[in-house]
Amino acid sequence: MNTQTVQTEKHQNRYNLLQQLQTGRKKKKLSNSITADQKLGYVKDEENKPVDDTVDSFLSHDHDNVDNTSTPFTNLRSRSNRSNKSEHKGFTFEEVSCLHSCKSKVLSCHFSSDGKLLASAGHEKKVVLIWNMETLDFVRTAEGHSLLITDVRFRPSSTIFATSSFDKTVQLWDSAKPSKSLFKLVGHAEQVLSLDFHPRKTDLLCSCDSNNEMRLWNINQRSCVHVSKSATKQVRFQPRPGKLIATASGNVVNGHNKEVLSICWDPSGKYFASISEDSARMWSVSGGECLHELRSTGNKFQSCTFHPGYSQLLVIGGYQCLELWNPVESNKTWTVEAHRGLISSLADCLQTEMVASASHDQCVKIWK
Repeated sequence: MNTQTVQTEKHQNRYNLLQQLQTGRKKKKLSNSITADQKLGYVKDEENKPVDDTVDSFLSHDHDNVDNTSTPFTNLRSRSNRSNKSEHKGFTFEEVSCLHSCKSKVLSCHFSSDGKLLASAGHEKKVVLIWNMETLDFVRTAEGHSLLITDVRFRPSSTIFATSSFDKTVQLWDSAKPSKSLFKLVGHAEQVLSLDFHPRKTDLLCSCDSNNEMRLWNINQRSCVHVSKSATKQVRFQPRPGKLIATASGNVVNGHNKEVLSICWDPSGKYFASISEDSARMWSVSGGECLHELRSTGNKFQSCTFHPGYSQLLVIGGYQCLELWNPVESNKTWTVEAHRGLISSLADCLQTEMVASASHDQCVKIWK
């Protein structure tokens, strides 16, 4: 392994131990009903039809029955120290590994569906690093992009992943053969800032650019099937049914005074969260309204993800610290010291119940 990426024996032993643990936790849900306002950038076409009606040959309309048994999670107190660990009555949130391999800011990260791979990308050399989560070794892709990479997402249940870039393109890759990209999708006129695969119809990929344009692509045909003015900063498909797309564009979400920087869905696809520099808000899909709001007390929020083991627990990335927020129980957060720079991206894995954080400090950290 490259000497820059050698992990300490302490981290490796801790990681191996945690890999063997069977937590047996049941997933939680947000149980409070939500009250009211606007939808979070639900994408519609020019005739005001939902996107899933416009490209219904690609989108699925059936739903899973989701087991969301609630589990109490109260009075969690944070203990930030050298071990970067937060713990209370059986719940722990601890750094298990630090992945350092580059000399530039890391802007995005994402787990494969089985949790065996983690992709990270950003400024350095326009490449993606593919981490093996069992050995913590990595391989580099070729320099497929000419400018920095803004987002990376794995295709569900696949080794295929996609990248978006300031060079106005989207590229598809196979992590099993990373030496060359599979193909390039061209059509955006501005910097492509985000992308995501549909959870069911995995031949469908959406991407958005800095000119507020969102494109839906059929990657099998390598063609664009729909264009709308819907998203700038980020785009994410609803998990499971995939009938909706949440988008971040300016402060379009009512209640945010500043630009929405990050959005995420809970595992059931019934709730989502939106993050701006000064606040976090949690929303209901059924009511389209805000349930909870958290105001920042100084830490500038940047990224978010729902905890994969406790789906009512939101993990928020800010400057150097992670903040854990359970809005059902409290309007306070529990802070964990995490990085030496802005935490630009968060990812979660349902299979391993791990969270990854990517930062401008050139590191990706794994938490469990």
